[in-house]
Amino acid sequence: MLKMSRITGLRLYFLPVTTRVPLKFGHEVVKAVTCARVALRVVDDAGRAAEGWGETPLSVQWAWPVVARYEARLAAAQDFCRRLAKAWMGVAPEAHALETGQRFNEETLPGLLGEFNTEQIEGRAGAGTPMPRLAALVCNSPFDLALHDAFGKLAERPVYQTYGQEFLTSDLSRFLQGDDGISFRGRYPSDYFAPIPDRQLPAWHLVGGLDALEPAELTGAEPKDGHPVVLTDWIQRDGLKCLKVKLRGNDAAWDYARLHKTGQLGLAGGVEWFSADFNCTVEAPGYVNDMLDRVRAEIPALYARLLYVEQPFPYELENHRIDVHSVSARKPLFLDESAHDWRLIRLGRDLGWTGVALKTCKTQSGAILSACWAKAHGLALMVQDLTNPMLAQITHALLASHVGTIMGVETNAMQFYPEASAPEAVVHPGLYQRQNGKIDLSTLAGPGFGYRLEEIHRELPPPDLDLTLDS
Repeated sequence: MLKMSRITGLRLYFLPVTTRVPLKFGHEVVKAVTCARVALRVVDDAGRAAEGWGETPLSVQWAWPVVARYEARLAAAQDFCRRLAKAWMGVAPEAHALETGQRFNEETLPGLLGEFNTEQIEGRAGAGTPMPRLAALVCNSPFDLALHDAFGKLAERPVYQTYGQEFLTSDLSRFLQGDDGISFRGRYPSDYFAPIPDRQLPAWHLVGGLDALEPAELTGAEPKDGHPVVLTDWIQRDGLKCLKVKLRGNDAAWDYARLHKTGQLGLAGGVEWFSADFNCTVEAPGYVNDMLDRVRAEIPALYARLLYVEQPFPYELENHRIDVHSVSARKPLFLDESAHDWRLIRLGRDLGWTGVALKTCKTQSGAILSACWAKAHGLALMVQDLTNPMLAQITHALLASHVGTIMGVETNAMQFYPEASAPEAVVHPGLYQRQNGKIDLSTLAGPGFGYRLEEIHRELPPPDLDLTLDS
């Protein structure tokens, strides 16, 4: 059986990206993001070497929502990435990337985060406030993704073909505990994947809190870069069929008006499905219930096409154990920010949540295991975006195509920074441009995540860190 024996080198890059228009969600406005990109070199027992790549936007506005300045949170996240890089260089890999990645998530990451936060509290780091677990997972994600890519290259298989008994030394019972008599003994992640992964996926367009819905709302300050700026133009150009609407969660009049207007324009333009995302700002189920009941009574056509509601309530589920059965009795209710791992998904299910929104930014290892637990226990799946550009878009789309979602995948980097992915789009045009309401994965090929990196002419800056086994 193939077995990685050691990690021999690692490079960490930081790639800054600026939005063409601001993205507002919850209490935050995103105008810039920095992507962490990692190259990880591994060797197997036979002495063969491979280099894997992973990338994740360090979206601290989403993962670390506090009053501290964005620049301070970003600097702290970058510092934590550097610490992670050094920790990964000391890892003794297990046979498979999933086994190594999950062990790191559960045994190494908590200690590193605890040490880091002690410094935060003592004021020795820039943000001056503890980093939450979600942000730590985001920082760790590019390392974990790179390890999975490297393993796939060693195995000479696409990553998702390595999640079965042929390559894993342990079944899922090592990682997961089932409820209601469900056992993971003898079961592997591949048992929970779609039999035939979709090569085309319906694309969900994000309607941000500051987005213009129609031309009458334009101010003249919008970018003139050849890309749409109003919702009606996006719908027409990309043939959109799915709209995700960002709401405030603390202003019922604004939220209802936003849903109403978006619904009107969307239905008139041929949109078939909608979702409502309250971004963790709601304090009690009554707010969401009242909103849904009003939409059902006054806009029944929109209510009929409201596919699900996403994460209205606070991030830390263990600290906010809100019974949400009344909400999910009306519409499917999906965990997102609270779904750090399968244990929290289990708690969410007990509280009444009926679905899980997966993200590769919480690590590939964690996303795969969360998907398995959720599917085994009858929870529906979505794959949600972190406004993923460049390589991050590829792993994001692959997750959605393999785990089987209720409807496609959210994908919005082309709305907020389309030029950031220009080199990747030359090789994979269908992944960075939505056509007929879909994205296309058919250009992905080869072992690992199928990036085809040798064909992508991206000029990287000097690495922030360049570590080898002897350094």
